[in-house]
Amino acid sequence: MTRAPARLSRTVSAVIAVALAGASAAATLTVAPAAVADSTRDKEYWLAESGITKAWEVSKGAGVKVAVIDSGVDGKHADLAGALAGGTDISGAGAPDGQKSIGAKPEHGTLVATMLAGRGHQPAPATDAPSPSPSPSPTAPGPGPDGIVGVAPEAQILSVSTWLGSANPGGKSDQDQIPAAVRWAVDNGARVINISLGSTSPEWPQSWDAAFLYAEQKDVVIVAAAGNRVGGNVQVGAPATIPGVLTVAGLDRKGAASIDSSSQGISIGVAAPAENLIGGLPGGGYAEWAGTSGATPIVAGVAALIRSKWPDMTASQVINRIVSTAKDAGAPGKDPLYGYGVLNAEAALKADVPETTVNPLGTISDWIRVHRRGIPATSAPAAAPPPSSAAAALPEPSVPVAQAPSPADTAVPALVVLGFGGLIVCIIAGAAIQLRRAVRGSAPEAAATVPEPDDVTAPNS
Repeated sequence: MTRAPARLSRTVSAVIAVALAGASAAATLTVAPAAVADSTRDKEYWLAESGITKAWEVSKGAGVKVAVIDSGVDGKHADLAGALAGGTDISGAGAPDGQKSIGAKPEHGTLVATMLAGRGHQPAPATDAPSPSPSPSPTAPGPGPDGIVGVAPEAQILSVSTWLGSANPGGKSDQDQIPAAVRWAVDNGARVINISLGSTSPEWPQSWDAAFLYAEQKDVVIVAAAGNRVGGNVQVGAPATIPGVLTVAGLDRKGAASIDSSSQGISIGVAAPAENLIGGLPGGGYAEWAGTSGATPIVAGVAALIRSKWPDMTASQVINRIVSTAKDAGAPGKDPLYGYGVLNAEAALKADVPETTVNPLGTISDWIRVHRRGIPATSAPAAAPPPSSAAAALPEPSVPVAQAPSPADTAVPALVVLGFGGLIVCIIAGAAIQLRRAVRGSAPEAAATVPEPDDVTAPNS
């Protein structure tokens, strides 16, 4: 596959800037009032319907770091108390710890993080309530009763802030930020990476190859959003098209493929709820939203549950466990709307799944070997240098030496040309004679009007 690097870089840079796959133009966002005890938690229908509450009987994600590559995560949100284990800013315009909300949709990262690893919170005491009894407060483990509880409420978040969706005051481009963010996440202990960002192009810059290969070789699960039709993503765009990435499609409230809050493509691995979602906002509020940006942390959270239960399980096995236990939907087998089917978190944590050494969604290593000639794809780098954008080193072409034609080779074609030329002359002469005879022997008629090419009107399409 040959691509024009300059054109591709401009294309990806332009489209990723308008395709924050969930809460940007590709999703709806309705601000909700500050925490109300049960109303917020009750809106998290996916916890029961996707089998997550049953999966908690096995694991809640303890000991697993999940990197959220997004617009920054507000670690001061009540539902994220104790959830953040570190972070950084890749854009050059955020806070060093990645907790400043930046970019065209600054709320996006906090929405994602609360759905992934929110812990809820304890209700605030009423100001006019009587003095509490001296009995101690409950110390039982588990999320607080109010606010958002994430799919993996005991997992830890690494916030990797990027500036996407508008001109970056930090000066770093979209295609530079994504691979740098992936590398930082891998180097800082992420076992799962959530990328709720996307583009309208299935292609990605060659400079991304090394970072995604690095994550693959370091055995990290990457989960990415398929994108949304309402935001212009009719088909899945990069980075969700990168082989080995677990791409998440969106479902409507009835469990069918969402018309607006999803897209389609052969790289889709699994589908999860993407409409009527709720998440936390920077500053402590909440919002109802929609899009595969919200479906992605649901699946990434399940990956964290699996990695917590089986710490030695490979990334390929984690992904295989998620897709092989999904409930088949749409056309039988894998299809471009649901992938392998609808997420079933309980089965992913409890079912007996045969071990595999193969990622059912492919590998970036194999893809590079086939499509990026001359780039080694067999070993991971010892450190994490900036990804190289140098052109692939191709071997010098071997040009065959032309052979001198023989006399027979030159004589035969000449005879053939002369023979056909004489035949054509004879045909033209005969036709002219017949035309003269026809004109002399018949009466004149009215001439037919034949339109010229520029007179022809094409029918409306």
